[in-house]
Amino acid sequence: MLLGGTVAGRYGTPAEWEQLLAASHFKAVTAPFTCRTPKEEIAAYCAAAKRQGAVIAEAGVWKNLFDPDPAAAAAALDYAKGQLALADEWDIPCCVNIVGTQSAAGWDAADKSNFTPETYEKIITCIRDIIDSVKPDRAFYCVEPMPWMVPDSPEAYLRLIRDVDRKQFGAHMDFVNMINCPRRYLDAEGFIDECFRTLAPYIKSTHLKDTRMHPTRLTAVLEECSPGEGALDFATVLTIMNRYLSADAPVLLEHMQTFEEYEKAYAYVAAQAEKAGIPV
Repeated sequence: MLLGGTVAGRYGTPAEWEQLLAASHFKAVTAPFTCRTPKEEIAAYCAAAKRQGAVIAEAGVWKNLFDPDPAAAAAALDYAKGQLALADEWDIPCCVNIVGTQSAAGWDAADKSNFTPETYEKIITCIRDIIDSVKPDRAFYCVEPMPWMVPDSPEAYLRLIRDVDRKQFGAHMDFVNMINCPRRYLDAEGFIDECFRTLAPYIKSTHLKDTRMHPTRLTAVLEECSPGEGALDFATVLTIMNRYLSADAPVLLEHMQTFEEYEKAYAYVAAQAEKAGIPV
């Protein structure tokens, strides 16, 4: 697998970004540009990644396609299509978003409408529209699993893939987001194996993080954290992932803020991979 993440730190040019990338040792990264970035700048970033032996693995959308404000929802849909077109043009395998919510509480909020049959049909229609409008040849549109949003389990994701029924709809793996109850937490490695066993043929990118739950505090609260700061046995987790993923599969650390935080997480995961005899 190709271990990496988002290049963090101060940069304003592709050259400055390349210096941080070289220091990070990342082999897979999120795109440091969007569909609104000038093409010559995008080309410079891509060339920098190539020089450092890294692949740009993800172009993120991170917009609410079901925003209760119709204008905001339309703008988000337009941006999603632009990001998928960008990914296809620059050979970025995964264009990723969440499905969206009609909640007014936030773009990724829990809401009872998230699981209604009407919302499910809307999700299918929206994903088909994005893919059919862009007609990508190389990039895949993917949705990140969420604890309180479709898809919230490997079975739900597989069903969504089959119902969308588009060749360029792939899977984005975030197993921690689906560890959304004590039962899955307490058998995390078994659940992670189920995730990869079910979705491996469709996975275009994987997010890597840890999770923890207080063993006695009620009611149960699960929170994500950096690798090594939670309960997951990463030597086992990486062994499971290596069983199902190809050697060039991107695996990205996420949700850290500083270069030093990413550096610490990368070192921890790399050490666990070495312990398990897995090249990263």
